[in-house]
Amino acid sequence: MNATPPWLAPEQKAAWDAFIRMQEKLIGRLSRQIQADSRLSAADYLVLAKLTEAGDRMRFTELARLLEWEKSRMSHQVTRMAKRGLVAREECPDDGRGSLVVATPDGRRAIEEAAPLHVENVRRLFVDALTQEELDTFADLSRRVLAHMERQPG
Repeated sequence: MNATPPWLAPEQKAAWDAFIRMQEKLIGRLSRQIQADSRLSAADYLVLAKLTEAGDRMRFTELARLLEWEKSRMSHQVTRMAKRGLVAREECPDDGRGSLVVATPDGRRAIEEAAPLHVENVRRLFVDALTQEELDTFADLSRRVLAHMERQPG
């Protein structure tokens, strides 16, 4: 016989529901704005942001790990972006089985044009809603949840 799971207390459910609603609405609005401002999808933006932060190139598996994406999703995304000239795939010089994802000049230009508009929207929709003390607390809480998740199986 299956035991009934311990349901969330009303206050816990309210906190969870508010967090999920905020996160979904924020990501949705930012994604639509990126697309409207730059013709990059949110996924394009994430890939290019990580690549340019890492000096324009990164191992395929490391990029997938950083984005928390399955290899198949990463592969499809890189293929779509390569067809548009935003990234290229290269063999990894120190591992014949691995590959690198490289931002092309067009990809670098696209992220350089999109980033200021994205930051403006992040500021308008998120940062400006909170005081600096609240932002610090939010960052601390987020890091604590991330660290907790890293200690959990699966």
